[in-house]
Amino acid sequence: MRPLRYSINVTLDGCCHHEAGLPPDEESMRFWTAAMEDAGALLYGRVTYQMMESAWRRPSTGTWPGWMDEHEIPFAESIDRAKKYVVSSTLDSVDWNAELVRGDLRQEVERLKQEPGPGLWVGGVTLPLALADLGLIDEYELVVQPVLAGRGPTLLAGLRERVQLELVDRQEFRSGAVVQRYRPVRAPS
Repeated sequence: MRPLRYSINVTLDGCCHHEAGLPPDEESMRFWTAAMEDAGALLYGRVTYQMMESAWRRPSTGTWPGWMDEHEIPFAESIDRAKKYVVSSTLDSVDWNAELVRGDLRQEVERLKQEPGPGLWVGGVTLPLALADLGLIDEYELVVQPVLAGRGPTLLAGLRERVQLELVDRQEFRSGAVVQRYRPVRAPS
């Protein structure tokens, strides 16, 4: 079974808005590029899919936009070609190498996890909360930013039950951001 990893930037006070942390630098972009390369597929909700598509889809001209720094292009290329699954009940269709996921969320994600290949990667706010409530997330990877946002959406706000985690990896960036990867502690059966 391929694991499902939730990976997101989060400030010290728990804000997970995409603009709340530090601006991306070369080191963080190398990290996120490697994450995209390691993922067998990306799993997004509608909002995150549309936000990522608007920022990272290769323009029809084939030329990356001028706002994109050179160190962001490998990430853009990686996410642009990645297989994507989009959980949405409101979209009629998707493209950008994507497939709609409809129906029972638990059944559909369990089906995706049973497919062969490298792990699944999920980002965003709303979909990961639903997946955490269903116990479907196998790893939590938090890139903790040395910032206090003071406002904005917070990580897994509204989680129905406590999830005990164990630290399995830690990496520090020169910026002061710290990547912390956890796995849920499963109760013995």
